[in-house]
Amino acid sequence: LKIPPGVETGSRLRLRGEGEEGEFGGPKGDLYVFIYVEPHEFFERDGNDILCRIPLSMTIAALGGNIEVPTLNGNEKIKIPKGTQHGKIFRLKGKGVPHLRGYGRGDQLVQTLIEIPTNLSKKEENLLKELAKLRDEI
Repeated sequence: LKIPPGVETGSRLRLRGEGEEGEFGGPKGDLYVFIYVEPHEFFERDGNDILCRIPLSMTIAALGGNIEVPTLNGNEKIKIPKGTQHGKIFRLKGKGVPHLRGYGRGDQLVQTLIEIPTNLSKKEENLLKELAKLRDEI
């Protein structure tokens, strides 16, 4: 059984002539296969789009930089601009699920999850305090 790319839960495949024999020696009927797609531990599907959430250090979020994110077909580099906020979504065109009936693919959406460090060294803590003073936050 060949499962075409792009199927989703609820899709139905028909295999002609693969069902039970007909009454009184009639031809075989069709076999219908109903598809259930198990959820992935990292990617979430929304139609033909794929969503993933990527942890991002607070320094990369503040200063910007390049990161690699997993896609359905390997890693892809994306540029994180300075001042990126928690929950910001970046769109990777054509990196989602193939369209079932037609050409092209959906997009991959990459949502940033800014991580705040929990175990700061004394030097890191002092640097953050200095930054807070410069910004009139303390």
